[in-house]
Amino acid sequence: MADTTKIPDKKSILDDYNVANKPSNQRQTGNSALGKDAFLQLLITQLQNQDPTNPMDDKEFIAQMAQFSSLEQMTNMTTALENLTQLQQQSQLIEFNSFIGKDVKWHEVTDKKGEDGKPIVNEGTGTVVRVKYNGEGVIFVLADGKELTPSNISEVINGSTGSTGGSLVEASMLIGKNITYKVTEDKDDNEESEESPNEVTNEATVQSVSKKDGQIKYILSNGDEITADQIVSIAQGK
Repeated sequence: MADTTKIPDKKSILDDYNVANKPSNQRQTGNSALGKDAFLQLLITQLQNQDPTNPMDDKEFIAQMAQFSSLEQMTNMTTALENLTQLQQQSQLIEFNSFIGKDVKWHEVTDKKGEDGKPIVNEGTGTVVRVKYNGEGVIFVLADGKELTPSNISEVINGSTGSTGGSLVEASMLIGKNITYKVTEDKDDNEESEESPNEVTNEATVQSVSKKDGQIKYILSNGDEITADQIVSIAQGK
């Protein structure tokens, strides 16, 4: 009696892969998309169930292994791109930290329209007190609780009254740097002298920074305490 067991027709493993990954109108749950491991399992299954009298030839096997290698490379590339995106997001968060303590002018387009038919744009100012990441992008949090994206920032206002001398975070970037700064000294103690005070420059390394009454102070290696307006030049620390 002849064996009537049906032997699967030879076909590319990519056909099975494409059918399994073909989008459908049905709701999918879990990880229904095939990855490289499932692709390899399909290939092994096909080899195990092939017709012994008509096995897969070398060229077809090499072609399917090439398909597997291509799929593996795409999977690795996707993972690498995801890691790169995460690193970029972390870098942005660090970069935008320099906005903390700065007064900014912002704008926000609303869904409402004015009499001219154009969208109404809300505008305002505020001080950035915190920068966070919400899973989609960087968010600036203002002192009044307002949350904005970087695209909402119209201008960084110079001379912020709420943070004289800049933010403490920004000032701390000078720690370890060598600076040249100016100090004013009297030429003599003669009260009748009409000569102007003598302005000299010194050099020292910034050891730490502090903030009191809204004023940033730089504490130097020689014991001096100065403000930002006394700094003449900045150099990399040795």
